[in-house]
Amino acid sequence: MLSTEYRLKLEFICQRIATGQEVELKEMVWANKLAKANKSAQEMMSQARRALLRKDQPEDALDDFLGKMGLGDPDPSNHKTSFDGADEIVEWFRQDKTDDWRQHD
Repeated sequence: MLSTEYRLKLEFICQRIATGQEVELKEMVWANKLAKANKSAQEMMSQARRALLRKDQPEDALDDFLGKMGLGDPDPSNHKTSFDGADEIVEWFRQDKTDDWRQHD
């Protein structure tokens, strides 16, 4: 669980990320370290990045829905449009575990 001070600082940084404003390098380093250590912080950073990438999408679009649900990769350049075989499909569905997959918030 994040302390109030950390949560407020991270919310401020995430709000600037989501709106496309400049974020200082030391703030991004701090936020990314916190996101690696805390699942709630990781989700806040992910939502901010998604909001920045989908700012031009209509609210009723499927991508907007998926983004609000936290599903899929927010970067369109990473989207998969076809598969070359069954092994590639299996690999695509395989989930990567965090460094400590037993972590709970």
